[in-house]
Amino acid sequence: MCIDSAVDAATGRIGSYPGDVDTAADLMDAARAALAGAPREGLGEERESRWRGRRIVRVGEAWHLGVLLLTGTRALATAEVLRAADPGRRGYTAESARERAARRQEALRGGFAAGEVVHVGWTVIDVDAVDAGGSSGPLALLDGVPQVRWSTAGGYMPLAAYLDERIDLLRG
Repeated sequence: MCIDSAVDAATGRIGSYPGDVDTAADLMDAARAALAGAPREGLGEERESRWRGRRIVRVGEAWHLGVLLLTGTRALATAEVLRAADPGRRGYTAESARERAARRQEALRGGFAAGEVVHVGWTVIDVDAVDAGGSSGPLALLDGVPQVRWSTAGGYMPLAAYLDERIDLLRG
């Protein structure tokens, strides 16, 4: 089924027939339609004030699809992922463990519930630039097909297949 129908009703897959070309924007719209009702995770930004100290505050929510975060209107590249928590008593832990505990506490102080997943440091992906033949974040248009680099050391794979796989994983 063509992307104009968002998702193939028979297979539940995103994308069009082989040979048709889908844009990254169309694929993202189809993914949003397929994700309706699926759980989202919090988006946070770091804030600091003299009165409240350092904290991570909620600025939205998104579906977490591997290296991508998808909001209702934007595609974002993931960065730091943490779970809001009270650091508790740590003793003599490694400095890196103390820093991670402090970051989790900043999210808790910023209004996230204990145990809630928070994405910080994400960047906006310019989907229009990808569709114009360029690249942005982990997305690129290669040989006319939107592709995603699923890891910094990995290669590219078709965005439609990547979204299908990640949506299946998210839905369980």
